[in-house]
Amino acid sequence: MFTIVIPSWNNLPYLRLCVESLRRNSRHAHQILVHVNDGSDGTRDWIAREGIEHTASDANLGICFAVNLAAARARTDYVMYMNDDMVAAPGWDMALERALGQIAGRGMFMLSGTMVEPEDSGNRCVVVADYGRDAAGFDLERFSASAPQRPRADWLGATWPPTLVRRELWHEVGGYSTEFSPGMGSDNDFSMKLWHAGCRVFLGVGDSLFYHFAKISTTRIRKNDGRRQFLMKWGITQSAFDRQCLRRGEAAAGGADGYVLSEPSQSWPWRVQRAKAALMRRFG
Repeated sequence: MFTIVIPSWNNLPYLRLCVESLRRNSRHAHQILVHVNDGSDGTRDWIAREGIEHTASDANLGICFAVNLAAARARTDYVMYMNDDMVAAPGWDMALERALGQIAGRGMFMLSGTMVEPEDSGNRCVVVADYGRDAAGFDLERFSASAPQRPRADWLGATWPPTLVRRELWHEVGGYSTEFSPGMGSDNDFSMKLWHAGCRVFLGVGDSLFYHFAKISTTRIRKNDGRRQFLMKWGITQSAFDRQCLRRGEAAAGGADGYVLSEPSQSWPWRVQRAKAALMRRFG
């Protein structure tokens, strides 16, 4: 039903858990596509033994190149990008299927699952519940049994993985922008590209749940300055885009058009944000 693109960089314990959860907790058969960055930790051998479809590179290409290479092999109508440090709960795909039915007829949309994380970071889009802080200590059985009992309401402002878009739309906007390699800011940039293409549905599905260990790979890389790159490219800060355009974290209203975002109002705070962004672009 979906093509699930998973970039992985020498993260075998988490990748195994991720793939196992998809195999165990999916209602439908999906195309799983892993991009193996390096893979010298045994990932390449494991991928071969499991017969998992994949692309590969000898070095770590980062998120942007990796997901684009894998997505080019998608055979389904939908591309879903998720990280290898995520674990799918039972019913995750049926929940996304339900949401697809609610937005039927709209070719442009981004859907996101809802992350379950062990610590409260103040992110109002996240469900807080501790099932383990690493792959070795994670209790997949307990998570699979109890996580579906923790749904939350659908929310606006989807932009981070796991995300689902139509394959045609993915390629229409050119996938992930490689100038954001290794990946900081690339999620917001992809959403902004969709916004400029005319997409106004960025919906977080409250009962499509995925456990997220968080920062498993990003602590090992030299990060790009994604926030500054986003500002210089789009003339607006990521935070202003999230708040004013995507309205991230707000409850999604029901009805046929309840998930459709409107243009940001030309309010005083919005004008101040645009003026501030212009000054930051000019003077750094």
